[in-house]
Amino acid sequence: MASTSTIGPMPSKTADLEETWAYLSEGVDLIMNRLETGLSFPAYTNLYTTVYNYCTSTKMAGKQDGNRTGANLVGSDLYSKLHAYFIDHFKPMVDTCESLQDIELLRYYAAQWDRYTTGANFLNRLFTYLNRYWVKRERDEGKKAVYPVYTLALSQWKDVFFKQVQKDNRKLTTAVLRLVTQQRNGETIDQGLVKKVVDSFVSLGLDSADLNKECLDVYKDHFEGPFLEATEEYYKKESESFLAANSVSDYLKKVEDRLREEEDRVERYLHNKTRKELISKCDDVLIRQHSDLMWESFQSLLDFDKDEDLQRMYALLARIPEGLEPLRKKFEQHVKTAGLSAVSKLIETGENAGDADPKAYVDALLEVHRKNSETVSRSFKSEAGFAASLDKACREFVNRNAATGTSSTKSPELIAKHADMLLRKSNKMAEEEDLEGALNRVMILFKYLEDKDVFQTFYTTKLSKRLIHGVSASDESEASMISKLKEACGFEYTNKLQRMFTGTHICSSRDHRLTSASIDMSLSKDLTDSFKERMAQNHDDMDITFSIMVLGTNFWPLNPPPHEFVIPQEILPTYDRFSKYYQTKHSGRKLTWLWNYSKNELRTNYLNQKYFLMTSSYQMAVLLQYNRNDTMSLNELVTATSISKDILSQVLALLVKAKILINEEKDQYDLNPNFKSKKIRVNLNLPIKADVKAESADVLKAVDEDRKYVIQATIVRIMKARKTMKNQSLIQEVISQISQRFAPKIPDIKKAIETLLEKEYIERVDGSKDTFAYVA
Repeated sequence: MASTSTIGPMPSKTADLEETWAYLSEGVDLIMNRLETGLSFPAYTNLYTTVYNYCTSTKMAGKQDGNRTGANLVGSDLYSKLHAYFIDHFKPMVDTCESLQDIELLRYYAAQWDRYTTGANFLNRLFTYLNRYWVKRERDEGKKAVYPVYTLALSQWKDVFFKQVQKDNRKLTTAVLRLVTQQRNGETIDQGLVKKVVDSFVSLGLDSADLNKECLDVYKDHFEGPFLEATEEYYKKESESFLAANSVSDYLKKVEDRLREEEDRVERYLHNKTRKELISKCDDVLIRQHSDLMWESFQSLLDFDKDEDLQRMYALLARIPEGLEPLRKKFEQHVKTAGLSAVSKLIETGENAGDADPKAYVDALLEVHRKNSETVSRSFKSEAGFAASLDKACREFVNRNAATGTSSTKSPELIAKHADMLLRKSNKMAEEEDLEGALNRVMILFKYLEDKDVFQTFYTTKLSKRLIHGVSASDESEASMISKLKEACGFEYTNKLQRMFTGTHICSSRDHRLTSASIDMSLSKDLTDSFKERMAQNHDDMDITFSIMVLGTNFWPLNPPPHEFVIPQEILPTYDRFSKYYQTKHSGRKLTWLWNYSKNELRTNYLNQKYFLMTSSYQMAVLLQYNRNDTMSLNELVTATSISKDILSQVLALLVKAKILINEEKDQYDLNPNFKSKKIRVNLNLPIKADVKAESADVLKAVDEDRKYVIQATIVRIMKARKTMKNQSLIQEVISQISQRFAPKIPDIKKAIETLLEKEYIERVDGSKDTFAYVA
């Protein structure tokens, strides 16, 4: 350490200002210019004591304002001396800076800043007594231009040195920005030097009213503003030149890298509050100003499944408020087009032009949804707007496509038929989990159906047949599907399904040798069992195994055949006996026989090999005629069975195809005496076109009838709650309440209103033709 002999002898306690400052100035100069040579603790203590002695001098205190009491009020003159010293201190520094540029200027500036702030910190502690009493009192009395010594030092650096250097075209700022540009160009720079200079800009900001409050005025005026302008200019030129020579995909990577670099720049040498302005500027120059080009290239990225580029584009455009909406619209159109194209391709390549296979149809729709759902999840981070675009597009192509044409009921029908195939025993699903997954995928499409009531009616019809014929894959799967529909649409939607399903459990044990379904009664297994017992007691000629299901019309959507049916004489006794037995059990109730849903099993006796033929009631009626005839004409068969010629022709076609009958002459059918089959049990009970068409027609008729009542009930419910409503408001409210089930047509709503007016559920308000009132 340096000896205190370099500083003169310590003045007395009563020394005046000049003597005091003469001693202190030597110490101040040592601290500010030669601190590295050392300052001994005794020397430091002497300097500190000298300041204390002067500030507490009674002699000096007497010269103060008479209203001020105490010996701790002296300090104004000493403060002024220190102020003047700082001004003189900067003169050689200013002169030196005039000849320096760029990196040399920054190095000199940073070195002087380190020396100066270190010295100022020493002085601040040296003049602690001055700060604690005189400076504090002055500031308490409102003199905000008086600062503690360290703050005074910074204020003088700013006013006398910093501003003087900056007067020359902002030399410091320009030098820093040049280094930043070099770094952006890929050069290595001294980031520590930049940070030191930039931090000095921050430190020079002073809030006179609150010295502890961070003030960024100097930083913003002398660095942040010019820095942001330079950033904008740099990236504007770079982005334009880069795009002129590279693809949008490459540009996305470039922008991603540049944004990462700027974030890193904030962390390394900028003030944290610059981050928001800097990133906003980069977003504007690098993204917003080229957003049109990004939007245009988005379709190409979708078409070629450029997942990484899509992720980048999403992440970048998400940074600007208007960035994503054009992408959402393009994505929606893309998904819609993909869906429509998939179905069109299916129809064009299908075996039956214009008619879609339910499984192929559902698979095509699901594949489009799966692929684009993964895109939403992977590339767009499951963002709600893109998820909504996917849903909107799927809703469009699921309900309106090449398979549906102008029909709004075709898609629900095909999806319901696919669900039916999944839930049948004949389905080849290997595991229960596979079937559950397939049903979940059906529900994906179900969510998008507009006419859910059409699906409901088709599904109910299909369920009834599965339950009647005992061909459900499993009770668990049936219950699971009903549960899924209930969760999606509520209890009312699945009420009939649930009642049918639970009802079959009551009479689930049955023999399908001859199954007849009848309606308008409760379900009962006991009926069949008690009938068999009675017949066993009273008749020993019952050579037919017989089982019956009695079903209630309220829940089972089954219609009797539209034509007469002559019951074959072989089963007529059983038919008569059961009918009479039933009347004894339930007097006054009517049985309606559903021959079109019955199944039978016949045994051949005319061949060397015995076969068991699984048939429909119509096939049974035809084949039993050959117990008495070897050949019959079409007209003879129509007379014998009362089955319409159109349906009978299709029944006979199946029997001819199976080679049970021979059709060598037109409309003439012979029993084949040489019939052979590899299987002992031969299933002939296959659907015919007439049944399929009749089923669709019955379903759509039922849907139309249900809709009339649903619309009327909704209007009554609304009017009961609102009492009075205008016509247009009522229509909109009806649409709003029903749209989750189906898309009501305005003419149907108007017709329902007219019906309710006639029935006097509602009435027109006097003097207003378009306002209705509820009639209590």
